[in-house]
Amino acid sequence: MHHILLSPMTWALLWLAAAWLTWARARAWWRAVLVVAGLSILVLCTPLGANALIRAVETSVPASAHCSANDAAAPIVVLAGGLQDEPRAQDDYIALTPSSWRRLRGGVELWRRGGPVQMTIAGGGPFAISEAAVLGRLAQDWGVPARMLHEETKSATTWESAMALRGRLPARVRVVSSAVHLPRALVAFEAAGFTPCMVASDSLYVPMGSVGYFLPQLSAMQKTHTALYEMLGAVSYRWKARTLRAATRQRQER
Repeated sequence: MHHILLSPMTWALLWLAAAWLTWARARAWWRAVLVVAGLSILVLCTPLGANALIRAVETSVPASAHCSANDAAAPIVVLAGGLQDEPRAQDDYIALTPSSWRRLRGGVELWRRGGPVQMTIAGGGPFAISEAAVLGRLAQDWGVPARMLHEETKSATTWESAMALRGRLPARVRVVSSAVHLPRALVAFEAAGFTPCMVASDSLYVPMGSVGYFLPQLSAMQKTHTALYEMLGAVSYRWKARTLRAATRQRQER
């Protein structure tokens, strides 16, 4: 459902319907609202608007939450980025989304740069073979020993992944995910009792280039959807975190 509700194309269709139904009889203030709304939707369909949103999300992780050299001994948690098809076997790597590939690559590169630390791959998915199982096999192919790998295979969301890892890892962990996903992951892992530091495996932001940066593009609409999804997801997780803290306080007071 969110693919429809957060799509700029949906907003454009709704705007066209509102303008067609009300323009002839509309007052000046309403016409001004329609014009501003139409221009805003148009901008969000361009790389200019989409990358502005992406940049706002990706830079919202505070500097204090980024990893430093002092965190080289902390375990690594790689958050799966989903499956695009049902895996037929644990080595059916074509079933992984590009996001999953990039996140695992970032985690393995981080692992190689430091000492031998535990790497946990988190992600269940809707199929019999989990995201974490496929990524775990790929991580072994890329040189991570099986004894250093752990898989969390039951979670369906980032929030569930963080909660499932409580008690299984020390408080300080290095969380690897896409830059646009890290703000939401930070909220989830802090709510689960961790003091995580965040590592971006990749970025969706593309700086200004040719004239095409100002023209509507399908890829820009997809980026806008992704940024808005992560923004709303972070808001939802913050609400869950407050609810969890309130429930914890009530139990302690009894």
